[in-house]
Amino acid sequence: HSRWSIANNSEKAILQRVLSASVTVDKVKISEIGKGVLVFAAIAPGDTEKDAENLANKILKFKLWDDEETGARWKKGVMDIEGEVLCVSQFTLLAKTTKGTKPDFHGACPPEEASKLYHYFLQKVKDGYKEDRVKNGKFQAMMEVALVNDGPVRFRNNMQMNKQQLTRNMYV
Repeated sequence: HSRWSIANNSEKAILQRVLSASVTVDKVKISEIGKGVLVFAAIAPGDTEKDAENLANKILKFKLWDDEETGARWKKGVMDIEGEVLCVSQFTLLAKTTKGTKPDFHGACPPEEASKLYHYFLQKVKDGYKEDRVKNGKFQAMMEVALVNDGPVRFRNNMQMNKQQLTRNMYV
């Protein structure tokens, strides 16, 4: 695989450290956060509730911030800084882009099944943190997502065929 290709059968998330982010649907702002993490998440066929739980846990514990007191790098997660989380469903993360110039979305989960598992994932993020600190976009809607990057710091998390191991690849 080239570094730009995305394998099938793997739940995906892009974690983006932000100073603020918001989602607007039909010219109405429906969600907004301050300092925290913007999560773009996609559900693939074969993904399970256990995968969703693992991803929710990883997002909440992933070390995206430095410890300002000690100067130690990558020591604090969103809960440690009492930040917020904005989750946005984005099936296009599962597009295959290895052939031609048109994305192939056959690796995405059918909408009804994806909605159920995405909302389960969202609830697990809320359950693992504070419900009022976790916001959501609108599933299957055309959204305008605005953000102010912090860094920028952005990571891709994916659970591939070996679903026990979550790998981290930094985008530069």
